[in-house]
Amino acid sequence: MDNKTLAEKQNLKLEILEKIADLVTVGLGLVAALAWNDAIQELFKTIFGTQSTLLAKFLYAAIITVIIVYITIKLGRVINKVKEQIGRNK
Repeated sequence: MDNKTLAEKQNLKLEILEKIADLVTVGLGLVAALAWNDAIQELFKTIFGTQSTLLAKFLYAAIITVIIVYITIKLGRVINKVKEQIGRNK
């Protein structure tokens, strides 16, 4: 029974470390996303001028959405290919 308790404690520690790693990764991803957002907004200001028109904001949002959807689809395909390769190797 002591061994099971020890194993459970080790599993809990591992799970906590994994969650902390996930949170740190997400936090750093958010920082990177905010930095890119600022850079892209400055690019749009350079292109459209300092006047932030409603059309420019919608154009910015549409372009960013298209890019994110494209990247998400590509990443999904890569992940599926890796899963298929792992499945074949088993």
